[in-house]
Amino acid sequence: MCGITGYIGTREAYPIVIKGLQRLEYRGYDSAGIMVFNGTEAKVTKTKGKVADLEALFVENKTKGTIGIGHTRWATHGVPNDTNSHPHVSNSGDLTLIHNGIIENYDAIKKELLARGYTFQSDTDTEVLVNLIEEVQKKHACKLGKAVQLALNEVIGAYAIAVFDKKKPDELVVAKLGSPLAIGIGEDNAEFFIASDASPFIEYTKNAIYLEDEELAIVKIGRDIRIRKIHNDSKVSPNVQALKMNLSQIEKEGFDHFMLKEIFEQPKAILDTYRGRLLPNEGIVRLSGVEEYIEKFKNADRILIIACGTSWHAGLVAEYLFEAVSRIPVEVEYASEFRYRNPIITEKDVVIAISQSGETADSLAAIKMAKAQGAYVFGVCNVVGSSIARASHSGAYTHAGPEIGVASTKAFTTQITLLTLIALKLGKEKGTLSNSDFHAYLQQMELIPAKVEEILAQDDNIKTIASEFLTTPSCLFLGRGYNFPVALEGALKLKEISYIHAEGYPAAEMKHGPIALIEDGYPVIVIAIDKGHYEKVVSNIQEIKSRKGKIIAVVTKGDLAVKALADHVIEIPEVEEPLSPLLTTIPLQLLAYHVAVLRGCNVDQPRNLAKSVTVE
Repeated sequence: MCGITGYIGTREAYPIVIKGLQRLEYRGYDSAGIMVFNGTEAKVTKTKGKVADLEALFVENKTKGTIGIGHTRWATHGVPNDTNSHPHVSNSGDLTLIHNGIIENYDAIKKELLARGYTFQSDTDTEVLVNLIEEVQKKHACKLGKAVQLALNEVIGAYAIAVFDKKKPDELVVAKLGSPLAIGIGEDNAEFFIASDASPFIEYTKNAIYLEDEELAIVKIGRDIRIRKIHNDSKVSPNVQALKMNLSQIEKEGFDHFMLKEIFEQPKAILDTYRGRLLPNEGIVRLSGVEEYIEKFKNADRILIIACGTSWHAGLVAEYLFEAVSRIPVEVEYASEFRYRNPIITEKDVVIAISQSGETADSLAAIKMAKAQGAYVFGVCNVVGSSIARASHSGAYTHAGPEIGVASTKAFTTQITLLTLIALKLGKEKGTLSNSDFHAYLQQMELIPAKVEEILAQDDNIKTIASEFLTTPSCLFLGRGYNFPVALEGALKLKEISYIHAEGYPAAEMKHGPIALIEDGYPVIVIAIDKGHYEKVVSNIQEIKSRKGKIIAVVTKGDLAVKALADHVIEIPEVEEPLSPLLTTIPLQLLAYHVAVLRGCNVDQPRNLAKSVTVE
């Protein structure tokens, strides 16, 4: 949700921390702040707004120092303003803290601290936490690390924190529960980097430690990192990993926006996701995370898919795939609702949790509930070593690479790619998919990246179509079968980045309500490929036409019937219906992108959103 970063070493801290904040801004951009220790004082600069606003302020302060921490905020407790921005400082001025997460019992702690004479400048739960640590430190006369450990045993919620004590200027204390935290390790322990993910320090070191839940680390110059369990203070052996990310993956490389770059990266991302797993010439789908637990899948009474947002739409596509190919009943659940409705879960259930970041709080909580009731959990994530990946019994990674744009694009198509492979493998293993159909699908899958390239070549045409949306307050997306979830995803993309109200609907359901919206010039985007219920969709288009709606249709190359009715068409190559979402979603992503750009919206950082939702 929020992004945190920090540096301790021999270099100037400010340039490193500010660049780190720029790379983490996808996690939240309501406000930003930084602390730099100049050897005497911990100088804090913070402001409502984006990191660029913080930079302008910091130039005036010109604080130099080799220790710094920074924060970019997605507001939970307290409105976005200067006062509520992080870092927060304790009453004594000794402690400075940044925080990603939420402290659920902050109000009770705050009342207790107020009774002890503490004062508060902000409405945040974070200022409560930094003062709680200070109170524990005073009460127990202990070092910072111990004070943080004891304080965190009193809080309920989720957090990734970094704490600095100006009385101990050669160390930072960091801790994690439910929110991600990585530590980059410099050569000979001469410097360390702290961040919500590895992107802020990828050019400085390839060695990193990803803290597990309920772990605290003391990061001190010239010494190996010391990690302890928060609940019992036991020692933990650090697990240093070599980073596989490279710098080019987190830069725009000539594109105007990360979102556009990531849309155009999809041919490669899809190929990377099935590379080594899809072997069409041998008639093999290789997925070790499935193969290890194949009996669990084959004997499952049902598959429960839990996800949020775009990942939930990928889950809906998977529902069609799994039921058609493997004949296993599937239910797709919003993770945020699933755990609160007292669901029926048994040991015969397979739960598939889908999350780009692997840190989604609601999905993590749903996983824990499912595991507690005996279900087998399979994780589908993009980020290696993420919390969901670690919490699952087994799983598989998509290989989309870093996705910086807040509106998800390549994560969606790679999730569908991976879920398709799983469905095909299960169908083959269960005998519910014939050998001939299995081999045909494998051959078709191999051709998908080239077909996506063909659609991307129509970018200029889609940009022209986008100009039709500049003044519309609302529009409708329609699809049937496998492409109903694509209609939902198309509507979500447009809402997220252009702020135009859009609704996705099954095409056949249009006449049960949404048709009331259609009037002269009202835009309706229809996915009308020549598979499945094509004739029925054509009939729906005629209903729109008779009411003078403006029709933008996604059609199969060579289509004539829909072309005769539509105001605009976007063609996709011929493809089998179960694989069509991998193609039909591409023009809808481009359409949303160009509409947002033409409307002057911030495409990569749409208002009120954050990339990874790590709080409930």
